[in-house]
Amino acid sequence: MPETALQTLDTAQRARWELAAMAGRLRMLESRLVEERHRGDELRRERDRERRRADRLRRSEAYRIGAGLLALLRNPVQAAPRLTRSLVRRLRPAPRTIALALEPAGTPAAVAPRPPVHLYVVIGLEFEAVREFVLTLRQRLQVDPDHRPVVMTDCESFALLRDLGVLLEYLPDRATWERHRPDRSWEDVLSERLSRLYRDHESVRTIIIDRAHPPTLAELLR
Repeated sequence: MPETALQTLDTAQRARWELAAMAGRLRMLESRLVEERHRGDELRRERDRERRRADRLRRSEAYRIGAGLLALLRNPVQAAPRLTRSLVRRLRPAPRTIALALEPAGTPAAVAPRPPVHLYVVIGLEFEAVREFVLTLRQRLQVDPDHRPVVMTDCESFALLRDLGVLLEYLPDRATWERHRPDRSWEDVLSERLSRLYRDHESVRTIIIDRAHPPTLAELLR
């Protein structure tokens, strides 16, 4: 066999031997790491057991008495009253508990249902006539508050009537609407406004007020 081939073979064998040796060292290191990990786990468990044992000892009565005696030996003047109070608390009989009869809980008060909403359509009345109608409607509710009123009006001064305690909704009158929006019918706007108020307030009844003959208190009570 040529000398060059022998040298190549020796180099390959040496490389394989070095790889095998390195693998052996790695396996040995891994086994040591596993052993150290197990040993660390065991030491941590032992530490936790000792901590629990020390905590139980500190909470024990013997430990507290021993600590009190040591404090008494070190400083009798300050420790004696504290130790005496501790002994008195331990020797004091437990207070007797007296069962008190609890009053039966009353039944919760029934919540009265909210009265329904009636929608009043007041179109074409001047301010004084609208004010008179709202005052009459408020008197009617004082006599029989069987519903919640919502008044829709086209009176521009409706805001002056808000302090009367009746909810007011505004719709521009026909002349104002046709002057600003001639491209859209006022009747369509009125219909949409009524539908929206009816839906938003969950109204159960719609009353259209005759502008020529506004209802009296007696007529509203019917």
